[in-house]
Amino acid sequence: MWLLLAANSLTIAFAVTQQWSAPTIMWTYWVQSVLIGLFQCLKILQLKKFSTTGFTINNHPVLPTERTKRTTAGFFLLHYGFFHLIYGIFLASMSGSVDTFALFVAGLGFALNHCISYRVNRAQDETRAPNIGSMMFFPYLRVIPMHLALIVFFLLAGQGAFLVFFLLLKTAADVAMHVIEHWPGRQSG
Repeated sequence: MWLLLAANSLTIAFAVTQQWSAPTIMWTYWVQSVLIGLFQCLKILQLKKFSTTGFTINNHPVLPTERTKRTTAGFFLLHYGFFHLIYGIFLASMSGSVDTFALFVAGLGFALNHCISYRVNRAQDETRAPNIGSMMFFPYLRVIPMHLALIVFFLLAGQGAFLVFFLLLKTAADVAMHVIEHWPGRQSG
């Protein structure tokens, strides 16, 4: 969690001190959201044991099988990907320039953070049987700040208040997702 907070804090500091445009900030976190989705799909596919308690496919309970795992990962990738395609279309329609160097550096920082987090938490993840349905929904916590930020952006037209609102909301969503996913002693099923 500390690495996640550090990556977000550095991004916020650079965004404020370098006066990043709202589109640059939004694209930066769009890239991070895509990375989170890809890593979550990888985590789902690499599960050795998992719970399906309360999880259904087409309104039918499912067993924790390889097929369930592949179906869930595929559905997640398509659904989460579709959300991000729509966000990408909205972001492309935003006025303002995008600092591609800042986007690249921040994206690289978030990619490094998620690679380290994945490696560090993989051993812990293998010792429990997480609920695959919960795993599929964790990344959607990121969709909420994106929805709100897009609405607020169009209302505030990229003013400084938007940047602070979005950066704080997005960081809160990151921390909430991390805590929920990695809380010690969290019940698996």
